[in-house]
Amino acid sequence: MYDDSPASGASENPWQQLRNLTPARIALGRAGTSMPTRAQLDFQFAHAQARDAVHLAFDHAALSAGLCLRQRHSLLLHSAAENRDTYLQRPDLGRRLSAASTELLRRHYEDNPGGYDLALVVADGLSALAVHRHALPMLERIEEQALAEGWSLAPVTLVSQGRVAVADEVAELLGARMVVILIGERPGLSSPDSLGLYFTYAPKVGLTDAYRNCISNVRLEGLSYAMASHRLLYLMREACRRQLSGVNLKDEAEVPLLAGSGTSENFLLG
Repeated sequence: MYDDSPASGASENPWQQLRNLTPARIALGRAGTSMPTRAQLDFQFAHAQARDAVHLAFDHAALSAGLCLRQRHSLLLHSAAENRDTYLQRPDLGRRLSAASTELLRRHYEDNPGGYDLALVVADGLSALAVHRHALPMLERIEEQALAEGWSLAPVTLVSQGRVAVADEVAELLGARMVVILIGERPGLSSPDSLGLYFTYAPKVGLTDAYRNCISNVRLEGLSYAMASHRLLYLMREACRRQLSGVNLKDEAEVPLLAGSGTSENFLLG
């Protein structure tokens, strides 16, 4: 059994207190010229968590059931990437819908030709774990705000093996004026469950990232649901007013002091 205590040869780290303030890998200490055993094992565990998040299967059935409990209809779609291996090797296929999914949305639009103000898309991305943990509470907040604004909502679309740009095709086929995709972000060694929100006004196939606004790191240890929805609502309101999104639309939302969020003071200046 390995022991990283000072008595075992691991040098005491005077910066240890800083580690209580961040999940970042700082102040790891050392044992001679090497990394302490505990730090090395922690790194290997975090790396395994990140790999597992990338390969975790998308549990769309659980999300659909959760939406049904709130009386929200959902549509299950699939990207042009047939499986996970193809998805990871061919990013371009993850940005487009399969032929069957395209036809499903076309038939839906024929039955609902008026279109919608807002389409909400959920895709597994590079971390289905993030979607499983955070998509439902985040969707609930977004929908509450959208309905308060009087915006009509399309059925929630669940896209398996999807990337960010697939939302543009979904929204275009549904005739939606705006689209928000909730997608699992690339896992980090301290954040395997980070959810990203990407917003586009007047979406259509072929748009680049310059036409999208991103709100990232939505999770319990990162950006709260309340703050993320607050920023997203500002972007959607401004997009409707100015008829654009992306690099020409800056997030200038005033940051409220949300209950339980603590202060924004720099801990180094206390």
